[in-house]
Amino acid sequence: MTPDTVAVYQQVRPQADYIRREVMVPMRDGTKLFTVIVMRKGTHGGPILLSRTPYDAGKATWRNPSQKIEEILPVADAEFVNDGYIRVYQDVRGLGKSEGDYVTTRPLRGPLNPTNVDHATDAYDTIDWLVKNVPESNGKVGITGSSYLGFTSLMALIDPHPALKASVPQSPMVDGWVGDDWFHNGAFRQPNFDYIVGQTAKKGGAIADGTGEDYDAYLKAGSAGDFARAYGIDIFPAIRKLMEHPAYDPFWQEQAVDVQLAKRKLTVPTMVVVGEWDQEDSYGAPAVFKALKDKDPNAPISLVIGPWRHSGVNYDGSSLGALQFEGDTGLQFRRNTMKPFLDRYLKDTPADTSPTPAAITYASGINQWQSFAHWPAGKATPLYLQADNSLSFTAPATAGQERYISDPAKPVPFVTQPVHMKDRAVWTTWLVADQRFVSSRSDVLSYQTAALDKPLHIAGAPQVDLFAATSGTDSDFVVKLIDVYPEENSAHPALAGYQLPIGIEIYRGRYVHGRATPAALKPGKVENYKFGLPNVNHVFLPGHRIMVQVQSSLFPLYDRNPQTFVPNIFNAKPGDYRAATQTIVHAPGAASAVWLPVVE
Repeated sequence: MTPDTVAVYQQVRPQADYIRREVMVPMRDGTKLFTVIVMRKGTHGGPILLSRTPYDAGKATWRNPSQKIEEILPVADAEFVNDGYIRVYQDVRGLGKSEGDYVTTRPLRGPLNPTNVDHATDAYDTIDWLVKNVPESNGKVGITGSSYLGFTSLMALIDPHPALKASVPQSPMVDGWVGDDWFHNGAFRQPNFDYIVGQTAKKGGAIADGTGEDYDAYLKAGSAGDFARAYGIDIFPAIRKLMEHPAYDPFWQEQAVDVQLAKRKLTVPTMVVVGEWDQEDSYGAPAVFKALKDKDPNAPISLVIGPWRHSGVNYDGSSLGALQFEGDTGLQFRRNTMKPFLDRYLKDTPADTSPTPAAITYASGINQWQSFAHWPAGKATPLYLQADNSLSFTAPATAGQERYISDPAKPVPFVTQPVHMKDRAVWTTWLVADQRFVSSRSDVLSYQTAALDKPLHIAGAPQVDLFAATSGTDSDFVVKLIDVYPEENSAHPALAGYQLPIGIEIYRGRYVHGRATPAALKPGKVENYKFGLPNVNHVFLPGHRIMVQVQSSLFPLYDRNPQTFVPNIFNAKPGDYRAATQTIVHAPGAASAVWLPVVE
């Protein structure tokens, strides 16, 4: 009757080719953060590559129970640990096995954070501990990671530790209101409810809203606020903060990481990375690059744009949806660009010391990597909407307009129904989904060029310059820039006639005269809506057409605009949701256009 339970089994056996240590690193306020240090056996004088995560450092460093280092770490780490790097993952305070309180994207010390700690100080204290307590290192540290980890990588640049020598933030969360996770130009992104509940509920981390279709579930609930209240998730502090701050007030302004970084001189060489079809954080990396380059043209920062989804840089980058690329573009970047960049600043004797170009981007359409000395690389060139639903580089000579009825009871879906936003296959590819599924809707206007007779190369962020009016007192406008493939395409039959989005963005009309000061629109008054599409490097090939689509909803990705002005759309009532007639204008002095960054 000997008891069969064993107190501890050490999974890492003597034959393992790596060392894995779990430690609690003390912060300046006494809080200890769970940290995992992994390196190949025999490592000596190795650079440290740090990632600070809310997604469980333990799991990140134990991907598979194995005695091989490549198997326990994420795929993207292989090039580094196989060349002497020491890989470190750390749980941010309050999550995983770390002590302390968790605050979503904890703001910097200041008006929104009266404590003496934030992600900048935690990064500093962690780096200080690592260089003093990891004898296998050379005392040089780099920081990287994607999404939230990209955010913590950027925060480490604020008052950085002297040992921090390089940073590679990927798809970082930078401004949650203007164009990253929580809102886009004031329109609320409803999948955030699931994200926040999953991340911050200690028990029961999923909304029990059934297994049905998201389009119907959110439509029946009413406003986004009604949905939150119906499922009791309005008790979550992070959700309440979103609902209480629908406008770009100081709550958001003080958290804008690009603004905070621009207040300081960048001293750490940095490479910001984003995917051309990043469905979560398309705004942040280019915004940080622009803010720092505007302040100092010689700032040590470069921008990388690859043909990826959100965080796709760290996985197989051979394809995205129906698109096929020339090889594994994620591996190409990590091996040919990211690692040489980090080697240059972290290794004692780097093999390559050549300077990094200002921008390294993948030209979709022709499938090749390109480098530019400045970004944007193209010249802003207007492509005008015309009266016959065409597009032209010539401004309209006479006045014209098109109308459509936007009905909140029948919003335009962002993907083909049924909509399942939790389905990874849907969520990671919706930005490259064929747009023919909405082209025939009466509440979607489509404008397109004739078939191109020569390539058109754009490199930068296309800018929307839309003149529009509504019969309501509030409205959203969605603009899509689309590459329309030829109807006959025997080389790639799956792409025959395909309407490939190159950029999709939304703008909430109440903010047309000020993002911090929402106001009712005057029915029938033409307003000028200006906003950017995501940064891209794309070539429209001969035989293709360029299309621009305009609509007023993108549901249930974004909450519905009731089209009746209310102080806070989260609290809109059923009677506030009314159909409205939308008018798109193209006339001398009010010429609606999308300004393309055309490479000469």
